Amino acid sequence: MNLGIRYETEYSYDEPVGFSPHDVRLFPKAGPFLRVRNLDFTTRPEATIRFSQDVFDNTVAACYFPERSPQLHLQLKMELELEERDPFHFLLESYAVDLPFVYEELLQPVLEPYRTRQSVGELKIGAWNPPNEQKQRGTVSALVELNQTMHECIGYERREEGGARDPMETLQAGRGACRDVAVLLAEILRDMGLAARLVSGYLRESESSQRRAEGSLHAWTEVFLPGAGWVGLDATNGIFCNHNFIPAAVGLTPADITPISGAYFHKTQVPSRMTSRLELFNL
Repeated sequence: MNLGIRYETEYSYDEPVGFSPHDVRLFPKAGPFLRVRNLDFTTRPEATIRFSQDVFDNTVAACYFPERSPQLHLQLKMELELEERDPFHFLLESYAVDLPFVYEELLQPVLEPYRTRQSVGELKIGAWNPPNEQKQRGTVSALVELNQTMHECIGYERREEGGARDPMETLQAGRGACRDVAVLLAEILRDMGLAARLVSGYLRESESSQRRAEGSLHAWTEVFLPGAGWVGLDATNGIFCNHNFIPAAVGLTPADITPISGAYFHKTQVPSRMTSRLELFNL
């Protein structure tokens, strides 16, 4: 299937301001089920754009703006080719079939940063209890249940601006944006000794089910399962991630996957507004 994506965002200020370099992480990560056929990224005409790969192998466009302006506009147009993918089409290594398990020795130093909690506090979701040595459970069935429990216990809150909340704050509020839910799930998985990372990108409309966060950028979580690799879990919707999830950036923390990061400079605080628009359409 062929998919078109148009994304644009604009920052408006009451007075001309200066801009720091802005890092843009909106470019899909190609793979066996996703190919980028055409890509056009534009911003202010005088800007200098430098593309690079960060430590997580994300494509990052660093944009430099030499002139002051009351507006900053960024636009991305893409054509993608997607192939259907069953999110459960994998075979786990024998030692990882049940939870809890311990990663093999060669993997441990590589995955250690992804297993390290980024927050503090006990994280408990509803009546769900993690498997333990006395009560093991099938890895896939346990993760399916955790994902669904989070979907049921954490209400959806659409919030365009601001960073991800602390997991304890999300738990106490009982609701959150997709990035809040993704961070919470990652921390719960790390508590279980599993390697987890955050993902930001696009969510394509499915013909068979309603998706939260449709029409805006989305965030979800990936867990590393031996034999399967990085497996996507979208607790916002309570499902495992298939071809409708189009990743653009992965990382350990919310800052690593922020779609657009940067700042403005002015001698005083200037009232500002941000508007964004995302369209996904079949070609």
